[in-house]
Amino acid sequence: MKLQNPDKQYKTTHSMVYSCQYHIIFCPKYRRAVFEEPIAERMKQLIIERQAEYGYSIIEMEVMPDHVHLLLDVNPHIGVHSVIAKIKGYTARTLRKEFPALKSRLPSLWTRSKFISTVGAVSLETVKQYIVDQKGV
Repeated sequence: MKLQNPDKQYKTTHSMVYSCQYHIIFCPKYRRAVFEEPIAERMKQLIIERQAEYGYSIIEMEVMPDHVHLLLDVNPHIGVHSVIAKIKGYTARTLRKEFPALKSRLPSLWTRSKFISTVGAVSLETVKQYIVDQKGV
């Protein structure tokens, strides 16, 4: 089998070769602007530290005051929905324990909603640049 884009980074397991990138956006409950420093920095650390365990790798990430942008490469065997659920569950538990003010501001940290888009209609570089540009808005 000849790969159409030899420059693209592919991942492998013992039984598959894949490249599945997703642009993901999710928001705190009521879209409250709770991700100011130091909470935003801790959020980034928590997402980074679970990459191997949850089966994803971060291509780009931006934590805005009222939402989170992720560009992830996800193992298709695990699935993007499962990965997002794990990230949201882990970050909610940890952040609410470390920052008790979050408990009083929000009944639960995350909404059940999320935006998921595969990267393909536009280039990976375009999505990366969009995420970086969000910080300047």
